[in-house]
Formats: sequence, structure tokens, C-alpha cells
Amino acid sequence: MDNSGTLFPKLPLAEWIESFVDFLTDSLSVVFDSISAVLEFINENIVMLLEFVPPLLLIIIVALIAWWVVNWKLGLFALIGLGLINNLGYWPETIETSVLVIVSVAVSMIIGIPIGIWMSQKGAVQAVVTPILDFMQTMPAFVYLIPAVVFFSLGTVPGVVATIIFSMPPTVRLTNLGIRQVDEELIEASNAFGSSTGQRLGKVQIPLAMPTIMAGINQTIMLSLSMVVIASMVGAPGLGTVVYRAVTQVAIGPGFEGGLSLVILAMLFDRITQGANKN
Repeated sequence: MDNSGTLFPKLPLAEWIESFVDFLTDSLSVVFDSISAVLEFINENIVMLLEFVPPLLLIIIVALIAWWVVNWKLGLFALIGLGLINNLGYWPETIETSVLVIVSVAVSMIIGIPIGIWMSQKGAVQAVVTPILDFMQTMPAFVYLIPAVVFFSLGTVPGVVATIIFSMPPTVRLTNLGIRQVDEELIEASNAFGSSTGQRLGKVQIPLAMPTIMAGINQTIMLSLSMVVIASMVGAPGLGTVVYRAVTQVAIGPGFEGGLSLVILAMLFDRITQGANKN
């Protein structure tokens, strides 16, 4: 029996993980550098494009989109809410946060939806992927920052990567669930007409599963927004930096302003995606 009072010596799990991370860093540095360059290029150019548009014009555009997708009440809320954010002086940070969320959600969709479709077609894939998704969702979000910083250094990219890992599971799960919940009679009917797997997915299962898939995307957006403050700890710019700085300085006023801006942004993302789902 060792000094810890256990029957067996402690497993050197931490050392194994560090060795594995060192191996990945040395072996795949070119891959990580390429991913970092692509994500940084996309993020920076979208931010530059949105910052080129006058704030008032962009606010009106978003309000019109909210009106068109949902109703005039949300359009009015967007106009007042975003106008308040601009008045408080957090418009550049709002743009940076919005782009971080948009890029993270887009990558989550590009990766997550095909995996969810694959899971729906193969029980063995679902058996393997489901525990991985459980691990991704239950692991504390702060832990993702450590390898993200090791692989991608400080800045926007590790924040985006950590956000993708944390927020992707709902898209995968609900894509799989939505396709599996399609009525068996409809699937049998499509098979009776000689549909291939691709035709059945594209013309029957995915269209009918779209409300569930959109619900997963909505959850991914909300989880991405919840990561904004955490991502600011590794240098990701935006409203998270405002809140994090206020916490470290115990500045209640700026912290409330940054938090309120995040709430307005989250409500707009939530209501617009829900409205798109109903349409």
C-alpha cells in the first residue's frame, strides 16, 4: 500500500496526456498552423467587412431581418437593443463576439451535421460517437482552453476551437435524433419506389428532420455564446473581454453593461433561429 492509502499506485494519467499532447504538437504542427491561419483569416475578414458598414445601417439591416424572419416586435427589439449597445460604446466588441459565434457555429454545422447523418445510418457509429459527445459536453469548458492554447497559441483561434468543441454536440445529437424519428412508413415507401440511400436522405429524412436539426443548431448557438467569456481568458476579443476585465477589476458598472449586451445578442440569435425554424 502506498502513501495515498490506496491498494494500487496512482496511474500517471497526467503524464500520459501531456506526452500525447507533445506528440501531437510535434507531429501535426503544420496541420495546426494551417487550421489557425484559415480560421484567423476568415474571422478577421468578416470582422473587417462588418466594421466597414456604418453601425446604424447594420442595425437597421439586422432589425429588418428580424422583422422578416419573426415579426415586427423582434425587429423593434433589435433596433432598440443594438442601438443601446452602440450607445454604450460596445459596438466593435459586439461585432467581434458575433463573428466568433457565427464562425464557431458554421464549423460546428459543417462537421456536426454529417456526423449526425452518419450516426443515424450506422448503429455502430452511434455507439462509438455517443460516449465522445457525452465526454465533450460534461468536461468543464475551461479544460478545453489548455490544449487549444498549446496547439494554437493565444488569440481568437483557440477561443473559436474551444467553442466549437464545447458547442458541437447538440447539432450532432439532434441531427441523428431527427433523422431517426422520421416515420418508418415514409422510409418504407421511399424504398418501395427504389430510392437510394442518398435520395432517401435528401428528399425524405433530412427535410422532415429539419425542425429538429434547427433546434440543435439553436442550442449550439446558445452554447457558443456561453463560451464567450471563457474564450476571452485566452485572448479572444469581444464582449467576453469586457465582462472578464470587469470581473478582475470588480467593476460592477462595466460588467453589467457587457453582460446586458451579451443578453441582447443572445436573445436576437435565439429568436431569429427559432423563427427560421418555424418558417
